[in-house]
Amino acid sequence: MSFTIHVKMKKIGRQKHAGIAPVPFDLDEKPQTVRQLLDELTRLGVRQYNERRDDGRILAYLTRDEIAAQAVRGKVSSGLHSGADAVEDKAVENTLQCFEDGIYRVFAGEQELTTLSDEIPWTEDMVFTFIRLTMLSGW
Repeated sequence: MSFTIHVKMKKIGRQKHAGIAPVPFDLDEKPQTVRQLLDELTRLGVRQYNERRDDGRILAYLTRDEIAAQAVRGKVSSGLHSGADAVEDKAVENTLQCFEDGIYRVFAGEQELTTLSDEIPWTEDMVFTFIRLTMLSGW
């Protein structure tokens, strides 16, 4: 049985993302804590990344905004990488460490979740928001 959640991802900076649409993610089970949420989302992301690599593509497309933003930096790239598949356990370890180090913050609706052991205050139509606080975290 799968469980669908909705996530918005934001970056601190000059980008104007006032109307960011939530993206649905189908998880294996309903997470009860921040640790479980981050673990499930990371494992799903790693599986999807490795599947795209197997298909010979990393990004399905670049949006016009992504192309424009990359052009300003002087290089437009599809993000294709070679090498070994990403490892789920290592990615989860990194995700949890980044959360604990304050690289990004997680909100359940309007409530900030500040520790890995925080229980998720489930409500109807809950939307999670991830806010990256540093430009070095990679997304």
